[in-house]
Amino acid sequence: MTIAITGANGSVGTILLSRLANRTDVQAVACVRSQRAAATLPQASNISTRVVDYGDREGLATAFTGAGCLVHLAGILMEGPTTTYQSAHVEATQTIVDACRAAGVRHVVLVSVLGADPDASNQYLSSKGKAERIVSASGLSATIIRTPLLLGPGTAGAGALVGQASRPAVPLLGGGRHVVRPLDVDDLSGAILNSCGASRPGVATHELVGPEAVAYRDLVARAAALMGRQVAIRSIPVWAAKLGATIAGLKKRGGMTPTVIDIITSGEDVHRNGDAELGVTLTPLSTTIEKCLPSRAKG
Repeated sequence: MTIAITGANGSVGTILLSRLANRTDVQAVACVRSQRAAATLPQASNISTRVVDYGDREGLATAFTGAGCLVHLAGILMEGPTTTYQSAHVEATQTIVDACRAAGVRHVVLVSVLGADPDASNQYLSSKGKAERIVSASGLSATIIRTPLLLGPGTAGAGALVGQASRPAVPLLGGGRHVVRPLDVDDLSGAILNSCGASRPGVATHELVGPEAVAYRDLVARAAALMGRQVAIRSIPVWAAKLGATIAGLKKRGGMTPTVIDIITSGEDVHRNGDAELGVTLTPLSTTIEKCLPSRAKG
């Protein structure tokens, strides 16, 4: 089986490629947008790299040729001066789906986010929902996996958590009282690979979250305790953070915006956890936290 992966240089992509490295039954085509990104990828005999723009339908179709499954990981949380949710999520997904059809790819695995909804007032969630709708309407068989906060070595979530837990006192938005369901990125990788290997006709959408619901402030405290530290939690009013982000947005586009603040302070509720359907055994949260810590903090 050959699997093509977009956004292969992100934390999920790199961990996925590491799991695939040197397997004799799988070939991986890692798609990235620059040579610099390509240089960061795991190297193995069964991994090939393609540098291609996600707006280049013909280039993508060439990269996908021969693949039975496409794993679409590319996306952004914060907009930039030249990249928007519309271009990164909606337009790129449409181009990638078109390229899959042209290349004869049979199955698409789309990693999305909890709360994705094309009609959401939040622009990030709306763009993710529109990407899901494009995949669902493509005529291709597909698995859509909606994810919460992802934790694991190299993830943005782990970097933020360790940084906060390393300080004697840390200010958190809303005091960190929002409830999260952190998912081990290794568990997500397993779910993705299972979806590639067991593709079925139609479109299946799953919410996949970690085994434990916890207030974010308690997550920080637990990480600090595992590092042999204590951390005092301070509170930044969400309204004040949004006001500051709005003012900053008058000078430059992107970065921390009210849209992003809403995302990172939202509770992570699920209707039904898809771990059983996706064939994964969830890693205990304490184990996941330990995997994120610097080696010196693990004893």
